[in-house]
Amino acid sequence: MKKWKQKAIVQKIISYLPLSHKINYFFQKYVTKGVYLSDAYFFDRLGHASDHINSYQKYAGNTIPKTTLEIGTGWYPIVPISFFLIGADKIYSVDISFLTSKERLKNTLEKFVESDQKQQLKKYVSYVPERFQILNDILAHYNQLSLEDILHRLHITYLIEDARKLSLSDNSIDLVNSNNTFEHIYPSILIPILIEFKRVVNKKEGVMSHFIDMSDHFAHFDKSINIYNFLQFSDRQWEYIDNTIQPQNRNRMCDYKNIFSDLNIPITESSYREGNLNELKTISLADKYLDYPLEEIAISHCHLISVMKNVPDEIISHN
Repeated sequence: MKKWKQKAIVQKIISYLPLSHKINYFFQKYVTKGVYLSDAYFFDRLGHASDHINSYQKYAGNTIPKTTLEIGTGWYPIVPISFFLIGADKIYSVDISFLTSKERLKNTLEKFVESDQKQQLKKYVSYVPERFQILNDILAHYNQLSLEDILHRLHITYLIEDARKLSLSDNSIDLVNSNNTFEHIYPSILIPILIEFKRVVNKKEGVMSHFIDMSDHFAHFDKSINIYNFLQFSDRQWEYIDNTIQPQNRNRMCDYKNIFSDLNIPITESSYREGNLNELKTISLADKYLDYPLEEIAISHCHLISVMKNVPDEIISHN
């Protein structure tokens, strides 16, 4: 049996258990080895943070977003810490469960210090020196500080709540961002989340910046399949394979564009990876994808930027 199928079965079983996210963490830590903070992951997220910041500065006319909101930060808050380093005042992270820990936060801070010592950090983030000194001070007294103290010093607030009903005020967020999170949210949930983002984002100078990884995430673990492997299954077949702890909606870039259009959220700028048509053609596509242009299906990653200045609250249509 292929490794991706084994992982799918295990995660499907775990998804039915109490404390499924914690069990999945230990499964990925000790079995799949997929939760360690690698250099590749750290610098990938730093790249995202840099692009979010550049997008905001390009369109908002301000240097620093005072308030930021990220959905699905995960185990290592690399992007929120990047925003802290440039001078953001209030940094929110919303998720359905609290996935970081004092140990994982320390690993993250140490990566920042290490990358700065190697003169790599400033290639991504032009930080405020006083803010970086706070990182060093935290690490110097780490054992004496509680997790709550550390997050407070970093100006980070975790919102463990339903992102469809945020406890944030209208027009209160300058920069809303996500980093390879939307692909894990089915449209029936993503649509009301985007409606909430539209409500809380600042309509005078707010920006939304979202990275989406549309590849089959099982292919990250099992190199015997390509990134389009999951597109061969019908929705009913995929329902049996998919799980609730790391779901994959299989949407393509055009699907996200349609959702944004229906919600009257502009896509001011977009970029994407073209993917590999030759690899795609090795897959017998499920019927639902047969009407899609192959070039659209092949796109594996995208970055969508929305300038929310004076965007009306009306929704055009959505299912």
